[in-house]
Amino acid sequence: MGQGESPKRSMTKTFTWRILATIATIVIVFGFTKEVKLSIGVGIIDTLVKTILYYLHERIWNKIHWQRTN
Repeated sequence: MGQGESPKRSMTKTFTWRILATIATIVIVFGFTKEVKLSIGVGIIDTLVKTILYYLHERIWNKIHWQRTN
């Protein structure tokens, strides 16, 4: 039986995915606007908002799981 992946590997995958997703957002915005500063700004805001939303999403799911097991 496998033990799954290590926390370090999971964290590395999380950060590299976030970097790729942010670059994708910047490229898409730039494709529509041709404005570098706006594209980077949207990429940064997108990352911050989605990080907060993901955390809240995890906490809600944790609460749902906790209620089902008790």
